Amino acid sequence: MSEADNTRREFLQTGLAATAAVGLAAHAGAAEGTSAGLPTRKLGKTGQNVSIICLGGWHIGAVETREESIRIMHAAIDEGLTFFDNAWDYHNGKSEEWMGHALTQGSKRDKVFLMSKVCARDGKGIRQQLEESLKRLRTDHIDLWQFHEINYDNDPSWIVEKGGLAEALQAQKEGKIRYLGFTGHKHPDIHRNMLAIHDWDTVQMPVNVCDTFYRSFIQNVIPEAKKRNIGVIGMKTLAGGRGKLVLDKVCTATEAHHYALTQDVASIVVGIDSMEILQKNLADARSFQPLSGDALTQLLEKVKPYATDGRHELFKSDITFDGPYHRKQHGFEVKAG
Repeated sequence: MSEADNTRREFLQTGLAATAAVGLAAHAGAAEGTSAGLPTRKLGKTGQNVSIICLGGWHIGAVETREESIRIMHAAIDEGLTFFDNAWDYHNGKSEEWMGHALTQGSKRDKVFLMSKVCARDGKGIRQQLEESLKRLRTDHIDLWQFHEINYDNDPSWIVEKGGLAEALQAQKEGKIRYLGFTGHKHPDIHRNMLAIHDWDTVQMPVNVCDTFYRSFIQNVIPEAKKRNIGVIGMKTLAGGRGKLVLDKVCTATEAHHYALTQDVASIVVGIDSMEILQKNLADARSFQPLSGDALTQLLEKVKPYATDGRHELFKSDITFDGPYHRKQHGFEVKAG
């Protein structure tokens, strides 16, 4: 190998590994416990241990039948995947309804740390959506409730000015929600603005191998969240386009999941719409070891040419990847169908 090749490799190892390391704590990637054989980690200041993978509510509502979705959810719980995600708007409420049916059977609700999300920004809308979510989920409380899709620059000011945050805090006092957070996938600066307005329990954001090189939440949000002991939840671990990163053979799903879990996150939300996908995600969680050294450098070197222009993370730059409710909320046209 020539001196030039050696220099280039040293630069890549130092530069790429350093880039990936931003946002990682010394203990990142280490399991803090297990649940039926599935690793768990602490969710920030909540002190709650959650499974390192979280069952995504959108995908569970996309399963062909309610019966099959319930079978998948019950199998997940039995395997130790006990962190469940949902949102008021997923499939017009069907995702919450199906999850509610699953959790009322066999005292499953007591075994699950249940998360859902609210789309409204005003106090009246917040309260209405909360009551609807509680009814659909067939529970008297939601463990973690998050403001959904904080994707627009004025969202942080809206939830204060329109009374949404005040109403959410009141619901927390009433015991209808235990912990409060927010989600978003558009720009790190919007997340940082949200972090400045309240002492949140959690924050959810894109965490994937492409993010490292493009409008990075890993570099620009995770460190600030960790300073405040806010639990970080990763999403879009396969980047955008329903796993196009994997379909285009940029990397494998296992590599993508292990990279996301190497970051300083409590858990990552994964899309599970079949028993086969459930088993693959469980296997990835159980086989996880933090990426470092050459393995980390080589993965980032392989991904970088496909990441820097945002082609696999269009949700960061195109509003058509925002939910229809939120596009309407901000006055953008939503085409029927």
